[in-house]
Amino acid sequence: MKRIKNLVYLLVFVAMSFMTDDDKTTIWLVGDSTMSVKEKTAYPETGWGMPFAVFFDSTVTVNNIAQNGRSTKSFIEEHRWQYMMDNLHAGDYVLIQFGHNDEVKEKVGRYTTPDEFSNNLNRFVKDVRSKNATPVLITPVARRKFDSSGNIIDTHQQYAQLIKDVAKKDNVVLIDLNKESMALLQQTGPENSKYFFNYLKPGEHPNYPNGREDDTHFNELGARKMAELVMEEICEQIPELKNSICKPVMVNR
Repeated sequence: MKRIKNLVYLLVFVAMSFMTDDDKTTIWLVGDSTMSVKEKTAYPETGWGMPFAVFFDSTVTVNNIAQNGRSTKSFIEEHRWQYMMDNLHAGDYVLIQFGHNDEVKEKVGRYTTPDEFSNNLNRFVKDVRSKNATPVLITPVARRKFDSSGNIIDTHQQYAQLIKDVAKKDNVVLIDLNKESMALLQQTGPENSKYFFNYLKPGEHPNYPNGREDDTHFNELGARKMAELVMEEICEQIPELKNSICKPVMVNR
């Protein structure tokens, strides 16, 4: 029996070694700076899409094309969405997280009205499905903002609801990362939650000689925690991907 098991493992290993990119499932990450891959000069700032990629085994490729400062509008206008569509294959998954920049009126060229935002999301869903791929909508991850009583403040309420409305209307898998990350930050508390974000004292890191207090972007720990929240939802809502997850997901909540 042991000999048979060893032979099965060997055959699986050999089969996987000959697997081409076309044979793999690709998960596309489309979104803003809270998800994106960071330059070395930004370290320890880390997008949650970076640790997310290492949760999967060799049968899955994670293609993170999220970009700093982008909204649904600028992602379309800069042809980043078209690039993804040109390379999208049947059976792929597209995880879409926007809202941070869409909702800020002062961000000229990136702000989208509520109607524009919903229309863009509807387009994304329709486009992805036209390629026989699967769209997944994600509400924007929470900012670290507490009131004077220590209660977390929902800074994405309107645009997160728009995402939920589109997901319901179009019958799309929804990961409510805004809700889940708010709950995690609330449990962690106003002070300890700083350990999840890019908080540095002057002289603590050469990339930020004057220090940094950033309540939007994560450090390595925070990015991993947010990635774990997403992975938990994937395990529950997209069970066909569960067997490709090779790392345990452990969110202490």
